[in-house]
Amino acid sequence: MSKQATLDFWFEFASSYSYLSVMRIEALAARAGVTVRWRPFLLGPVFLSLGWNDSPFNIYPPKGRYMWRDLERLCARYGLPLRKPSVFPRNGLLAARVALLGQDKAWIAEFAKAVMSGNFAEDRDISDSAVIGEILTRLGLPADDLLAQAGSAGNKAALHGQTDEAGELGLFGAPTFVVGKELFWGNDRLEMALEWAAGHA
Repeated sequence: MSKQATLDFWFEFASSYSYLSVMRIEALAARAGVTVRWRPFLLGPVFLSLGWNDSPFNIYPPKGRYMWRDLERLCARYGLPLRKPSVFPRNGLLAARVALLGQDKAWIAEFAKAVMSGNFAEDRDISDSAVIGEILTRLGLPADDLLAQAGSAGNKAALHGQTDEAGELGLFGAPTFVVGKELFWGNDRLEMALEWAAGHA
């Protein structure tokens, strides 16, 4: 009997292209028969290791202008709402800490989608604990307990460790999809990564 096809989905809440993949991956993975392992991490330390102290879309203005227009086209294609965040990149640390608590639980996908929508469709400050708490409550989750756990020393260390793991795997951006030792970078590689996972299970 063949093993279950799985894919590790590395994403960042401040990442514009991660928004597209977070909103699409569930349905596509179900169609492909692939189990998704959600893996939130922080791009800031990864960028610093590459010598960048900001998003490359800010460091290189022509690239940034292209990205926003590209995002407009892709959101229109996928039927996703888009409202350019008034702050970019927005601080996704708190959201990532909460997501880490749920990354292997049933609520992770709905939480990630709600946070991404808050950031890229509603221009909400996802670094605000009130915003994250409201999202958790709306999903029927114990907001106060999860926010307290998210801020614990153990969980902070765990997110740091997961971000280090991303660097060790060779990740340099988000979203990245990992199947075994194969890396697929970017929203436009999502379908290919799922096909690879299904074909190499």
